[in-house]
Amino acid sequence: MANVPTPVQADSPEARRYNRIRRWLGIADFAVGFVFLVVLLVTGWSGWLRDQAYRMGGGNYSLSVFMYLLLLLVISKALGIGLDLYGFRLERQYKLSTQRFRSWAWDEIKGFLVGLVLGTVVVELLYFTIRQWPQNWWMLAWLLFMILFIVMAQLAPVVLFPIFYKFEPLENEDLRRRLVMLSQRAGTRVRGVYRWKLSEKSKKANAALTGLGATRRIILADTLLDNYTPEEIEAVLAHELGHHVHRHILKSILVQAAITLAGFWAANWILHYAIERQLFEFVEISDFANLPLLALVSVVLSFLLMPALNAYSRFNERQADRYALESTASVEPFISAMNKLAEQNLAERTPSKWVEWFFHSHPSISRRLAAAEEWGRTQTVHPQV
Repeated sequence: MANVPTPVQADSPEARRYNRIRRWLGIADFAVGFVFLVVLLVTGWSGWLRDQAYRMGGGNYSLSVFMYLLLLLVISKALGIGLDLYGFRLERQYKLSTQRFRSWAWDEIKGFLVGLVLGTVVVELLYFTIRQWPQNWWMLAWLLFMILFIVMAQLAPVVLFPIFYKFEPLENEDLRRRLVMLSQRAGTRVRGVYRWKLSEKSKKANAALTGLGATRRIILADTLLDNYTPEEIEAVLAHELGHHVHRHILKSILVQAAITLAGFWAANWILHYAIERQLFEFVEISDFANLPLLALVSVVLSFLLMPALNAYSRFNERQADRYALESTASVEPFISAMNKLAEQNLAERTPSKWVEWFFHSHPSISRRLAAAEEWGRTQTVHPQV
């Protein structure tokens, strides 16, 4: 095997600036949402919105819950639209987006409507369990939430993704056969290989193994198919298959289940504490004016656990990288694909340690390439039989 070239490249000032702005944009979005929830609670506006929802819903509880959620989402969207618009302009400024404003605005509308539908299902079920089983609602709500989570993971490729993107079966029969064989060697059966028309909205490249059971499929962005060699595409997909081989999906579901259970328990405790101490205007557990408090518990818990969950995710990504290196004939396609992806997606190859620790769910490009280079050297000295 030939010597593997040193892959690490320095980040351009443009990549540094783009990623720094993206981080601050995410922080600002989090801050706006957090402050909005706090203001709703401490000012009593949540109770006022509840009263408006009852009037709009004609006194019907379930319809009033829906109207309350609708009001919350509309106000939240109005508060965040400026940041959303800035994010759209940022992608255009750095020539990463090919999407026109009209298309972006339509996606925003569709995203709002999808969020409203999914939010309505979750919130209606939540308050149904609270009304029917006020003592043990949090355990029942957790169980229903996990069932919905798994169902949506299965349905997303055939129901949600096509709302925003176009997909068509991959016409390159040779590449399709190679990828299906690669997935079979990984012990998973895919129901199809699809060309994902990402170029209609973005210049970035991506690939994924999506769905569960009968909806399991490989999706490859056309921006990947048009600019990468078959060997590089195999290396990218091999990484995705590494998640299947190491059962990362199942493990992540179990981790999510444990965290969600703890979150529902904490929400129940805090909700009873707030009612007993009369901290806010709601006086009973089934008063849906307490929804911002439940959301706040979720937001705070997610924030506190973010470094740990990202560390766990980076561990999984390293395992998937190792599988990709082990299951492909050469290390060079993995290295060249990572470098291409970093350049095409304007990713930071060498973020600061604290940025990677707190924000990144994947190891830095420089670490992934260094590990690949080391693997290549190991195979040169001790080739596998």
